[in-house]
Amino acid sequence: MIIIIFVLLVALAAANGANDVSKGIATLAGAGVTRYRTAIIWGATATLLGGILSIVTGHAMGKLFSSGIIGGQPVASFALAVLAGTMTWVALASVFRLPVSTTHALVGSLIGAGLVFAPDTIQWGSLLTKVVTPLLVSIVGAYGISALLGVVLQRWRARQSARSVPASTDAEPAGTVFADGVSASGHGHAAAVLDQARPETKTATEAKNATAGDRILSGLHWLSSGATCVARALNDTPKIAAVGAFALIPAGMTADQITLTVAAAMGLGSLLGIRVAKTLGERVVHMDHLEGFRANAITAVLVGVGAQVGWPMSTTHVSTGAITGIPGANLSRLNGKILRDFAIAWTVTPVFGGLIAASVYFIAR
Repeated sequence: MIIIIFVLLVALAAANGANDVSKGIATLAGAGVTRYRTAIIWGATATLLGGILSIVTGHAMGKLFSSGIIGGQPVASFALAVLAGTMTWVALASVFRLPVSTTHALVGSLIGAGLVFAPDTIQWGSLLTKVVTPLLVSIVGAYGISALLGVVLQRWRARQSARSVPASTDAEPAGTVFADGVSASGHGHAAAVLDQARPETKTATEAKNATAGDRILSGLHWLSSGATCVARALNDTPKIAAVGAFALIPAGMTADQITLTVAAAMGLGSLLGIRVAKTLGERVVHMDHLEGFRANAITAVLVGVGAQVGWPMSTTHVSTGAITGIPGANLSRLNGKILRDFAIAWTVTPVFGGLIAASVYFIAR
C-alpha cells in the first residue's frame, strides 16, 4: 500500500502542476507577451522554486492539513483515500481544461474520508474559520481590488484622452499648407516642410519612450507571473505533502523528502499545463499587457501572504477573481458562459473529491 500511496502522491502533485501553473502564466500568453510554451517553462521553474522554499515556510500550512481539519491519527488507508479523491478530480478537470482548486478537492476528500474514518474527529469549527473563511475572503478581495483598479484606470485613461484632443478654432493653425504652397504662418514652402518634419520627429521620440515603457512593463509582468507561481507552490506544496506524510513518515521518509518529492512532481507536471492555461488566458476576458500584470500582481501578493500565515487560499479562485475584475465596470467584456462553467466545476470539486475519498477508504480500510 505504501508504494501505491507514493505513486498517488506524485500523481496528485503532477496533476496540481498541470492545472495550477495556468494561474501564474495565463496572463503572459493571454496578453500576447510570449508563447504558451515559453510561459509554461517559466512557470514550471518558478513552481519548483516555490516548492523547495516551502520546506522553510510551509510549517503552518502543513500543520493545518495534517491535524487542523481531521484530528486523531489517520492511518495509511486514510491517506490513500484522500490522495485518490483529490488526484482523480484535479486530473479530470485538467483534461476538460477547467481551472479547479486543489485546495477545495483536498478539503472535500479529507472530510469525505473523515466521515467514514471517524466523524467525531472532524474539526468543523476550525474548518470554518481557518479554511472556508480565507477561501471566500480571498476571491472576493481579489475581484474587488482588481475591479477597483480597473475603474480607476478607465477613468484616468478617459481624462488623458480628453486632454489630448486639441481645441478647435476658426483660424487655420500655423504650418497648414494651402493649395498655392504657402503655409498659414506665411513662411512658404520651407516652413511647410519644417512643420511636416516636426510631427515625424515627435512621433519617433514617443515611439522610443513607448518602447522603453513596454520593456519595463514586460519585465514587471514576467516577475509578477513568476511570483504568482512561487506563491502558489508555497501554498499548495505543504498541503499535499501533509496528506502523504500520514503514511510515508511512518514508512521511513522524512518530511523534507516528501516535500521535495511533491515540489519536483509539481514542477514536471506544470509542463503539461497548456490546455488549462489557454482557457484562463483567452476565454474569460481579452486582456492587454497592463491588465495581465495587474491580475498577476494581485494574485501573487494575496496567495503569498496566505502561504506565510497559514491561510489555505485557492490560487484558482484568487487568480480567476483578479482576472474577472480586469474590465472594472465594463462587465460586457467577460465571457459569462465560461464563468458559469467555472462556478459549476468549483461547486462540484469538494463533493466529487469527498465521494471518491469516502468510497476508496470504505473499500481499503
